Amino acid sequence: MKKIFQSFMMIYVLLYRLSGGRFGGTIQGVPVLLLTHVGRKTNRRRTTPLGYFMDNDRYIIIASYAGFDSNPAWFYNVSKNPLVSIEVGRRKLQVDAEVLEGEKRNALWEKITKLAPVYAGYEKRTSRVIPLVALQPLTSQ
Repeated sequence: MKKIFQSFMMIYVLLYRLSGGRFGGTIQGVPVLLLTHVGRKTNRRRTTPLGYFMDNDRYIIIASYAGFDSNPAWFYNVSKNPLVSIEVGRRKLQVDAEVLEGEKRNALWEKITKLAPVYAGYEKRTSRVIPLVALQPLTSQ
């Protein structure tokens, strides 16, 4: 099953890139970006499609993992190596990732769950606090 999912993700990423985000640019009304990060164990580049929300000039991504009881692998990779890149449509950006905590996280979580209630459902399925990650574009761009 894992191989099927990985194959689907590879095709999704390819189609997103070929279409400039016209294919796969939104899921359930939430815009999608491609996050490219380095595996903390393998040191290999990985690309993960993720829903995002804007907070001023920052892209906010959610480590919901559909409400499973562990965080997704990309979250651990980004936590270890926070300099990552994203693709939003045809735009490519280098960004610095910051895990949001405390009041910063909670205020954004409230806004996100109002805009996309599916995330509130994920929160009910798990005992963990679902992390939010802010992606700040580097100023030299």
